[in-house]
Amino acid sequence: MISAAVLILVVLLGLGVPVAATLGMLGVFLTELYSILPLTRVIGEVSWQTSTQFILLAVPLYIFMGEVLMRSGIAERMYNAMIEWLSWLPGGLMHSNIGFCTMFAATSGSSVATAATVGTVAIPQIEKFGYNERIFLGTLAAGGTLGILIPPSINLIIYGLLTETSIPKLYLAGFLPGFCMAAFFMLIIGFLCWLRPEWGGRPIAGDWRRRRTVLIDLVPPLLIFLVVVGTIYAGIATPTESAALGLLAAFVLAALRRRLTWAVLRQSIEGSLRTTAMTMAIVLAAYFLNFIIGAIGLTEQVNRLVTNLGMSPYQTLLVVIVFYVILGMFMETLSMMVATVPIITPVVVHAGFDPVWFGIVMMLLIETAMITPPVGINLFVVQGIRETGAIKDVMLGAAPFVVALLGMVAVLVLFPDIALFLPRLIK
Repeated sequence: MISAAVLILVVLLGLGVPVAATLGMLGVFLTELYSILPLTRVIGEVSWQTSTQFILLAVPLYIFMGEVLMRSGIAERMYNAMIEWLSWLPGGLMHSNIGFCTMFAATSGSSVATAATVGTVAIPQIEKFGYNERIFLGTLAAGGTLGILIPPSINLIIYGLLTETSIPKLYLAGFLPGFCMAAFFMLIIGFLCWLRPEWGGRPIAGDWRRRRTVLIDLVPPLLIFLVVVGTIYAGIATPTESAALGLLAAFVLAALRRRLTWAVLRQSIEGSLRTTAMTMAIVLAAYFLNFIIGAIGLTEQVNRLVTNLGMSPYQTLLVVIVFYVILGMFMETLSMMVATVPIITPVVVHAGFDPVWFGIVMMLLIETAMITPPVGINLFVVQGIRETGAIKDVMLGAAPFVVALLGMVAVLVLFPDIALFLPRLIK
């Protein structure tokens, strides 16, 4: 049963079938092969129950919020402020890329949106200041991945739904690992530019008067972060309601800057609709597939298989990590998560690991998949903005940051309290 499911999935993806259709077709095939009941008749009920969950409303709201910030010019001003504050470090604007991604991640919830935004404003600076192109592009792809780890995160919401894990606890668990990951990225940039100073580009002159002036441009992400996350932990709003408040705050900030025009609204709505439609199609198909997997007993079969192997908890975890690293090379990240989390998470929890902690490890593994060839989505996002040159440049530039992500996974395994310290405070 397991081998048949994997074979069908690989064949459909290899044929280029869209991800949502692949998951739905896999559910249909498994029903025909292993069930005597017409399980496909539940697809309407499953889709309705899934799409009417209140928490899922947060997904389009976060996407819309990121679109408004990007298209109203607020994001560009944030980036320029980061240049003033971080470009003095060895590596110059590459540190600004990571700093911007860290702040934008705290307002966007999407890695693709984060990578696209920073790429749009940063790529023209490569030739202007003489940076090593590959490493610079790698910082854009890797920095963008922070969008799903630092709250608010769309992927953490979906993980919470799939595993019935507290989303506020997942948000708290993502804080310290997210900022530690940003620091790891900056350390790698500093180390590389220490080894090869010419990679760091020409120094950018700055002064404290200018830095104090641009501090105002760092206020919008801080305000939105406080609105979104602060209202959750103050007990004022649910995660969905806080997303709506964050979107309202983005509208107010855009209006105060006189950038809330009809053109900006139209472009933001169109971009949000496209991304939301793709995301929800994958989620609905995945929920249908998960129902089928549970009904035919595939989840229990996987649990029995792992148990019969007689591995220790950490050996089991190592197998899971290797599985996701390999799978992430060939499968789109959201579909990889929704297709496997309901099967893998019970195995990991049964081995004695905390589901909140594993949610953060899962986000790091998904981040790794986003910059791992051949199908790392952030690699293609950055290459699409760049428009010239070979995508291998982006892949090679991102390679050191793949090592950093896997290193962070190892750190979390050794020191799980990095993720669990804050969630334990709200028990």
